[in-house]
Amino acid sequence: MDFNFSEEQVAIQDSLRRFLTKDYGFEQRRTIAKTADGFSREAWATYAELGLLALPFSEEHGGLGGNSVDAMIVMETLGTNLALEPYLATVVVAGSLIADVGSDAQRDKLLGGITGGELLVSLAHQEPGARYNRQHVATSAKKEGDGWVLNGHKAVVLGAPSADQLLVSARTSGAAFDANGITLFVVDPKAAGVTVTGYTNQDGQRAGEVVLKNVKVGADALLGKVDGALAGIERAIDRGIAGLCAEAVGIMTALNATTLDYLKQRKQFGVPIGKFQALQHRMAEMAIAAEQSRSMATLAALRADSTDAAERSRAVSGAKAYIGQALRKVGQDAVQMHGGMGVTDELMAAHYFKRLTIINSTFGDTDHHLARFSDTLLTA
Repeated sequence: MDFNFSEEQVAIQDSLRRFLTKDYGFEQRRTIAKTADGFSREAWATYAELGLLALPFSEEHGGLGGNSVDAMIVMETLGTNLALEPYLATVVVAGSLIADVGSDAQRDKLLGGITGGELLVSLAHQEPGARYNRQHVATSAKKEGDGWVLNGHKAVVLGAPSADQLLVSARTSGAAFDANGITLFVVDPKAAGVTVTGYTNQDGQRAGEVVLKNVKVGADALLGKVDGALAGIERAIDRGIAGLCAEAVGIMTALNATTLDYLKQRKQFGVPIGKFQALQHRMAEMAIAAEQSRSMATLAALRADSTDAAERSRAVSGAKAYIGQALRKVGQDAVQMHGGMGVTDELMAAHYFKRLTIINSTFGDTDHHLARFSDTLLTA
């Protein structure tokens, strides 16, 4: 199998890398992180111009005919500069979910808005106390006339503070942990009864708590089939995990490079500390961890679009578990080799480490995915 990128993929990567190098340096990122949105609307418009927002969607849905491998290329490149824009939340997760289960009208409206850069969408699925259990949905949706009434609480919704639309999972039948009985709705975050409490995560990115109290939506808000949303949600989250794995690879690669530069410059006993054999060994182990993680992230991206849930889960969870271990080693070793400077806000290494830590816990940590991976083996 040929794992080399195509000419088109290399061109996309190079275009994005040039933009980020020129207009998204460390100081620019620190300034952007302090704005009301927490990301750059100008950068988002540039992503749209470059075709990145349309890249992973099929041509019949108004996209460029790409897939999760193309999204992986974008996520890895965004990771090298710790870009703050909600590409993962809007394009990789919510966008793919709309493409999978939405009606033609919903695809035209929502995906058209996403690819054009005018619409930000977030999946509001995780709930307090769920502990990564995707079947845990206590939010309720009761039929009322032609529409529905929603009540519930969604936690740590990525990109929620700036989202123009929310994809809310709610239980239309069954008990809180049943696989069946989950339905998706498109909800306006400004609608009566919706409260979005935004906050900044440790890595500088934004998330929010979404509380719904007697929120009324029409029949056209229904996304996909009643009681049958879980399969689509799982596939979208698996794509999100594959995207996070790619982002982690980009961050580890950049963190290794900045650590190596620091070892060449920092001197002790009259020589660069990079001359010390113990640190050379650590640096070599970090490089190996990043390269092996790249292989696992590639496997996850190749399997993320699979309709075989068992095959997809095995590949994605295996990658997330391995990369979770690798990013911890790379992040902690990099901080230690930087010394006290490694945890200061003025150094990019500290921000890389924070983002890696959050990636490890997003959509399931290492322990969770080790268990999920072993479950797929037992099932097989």
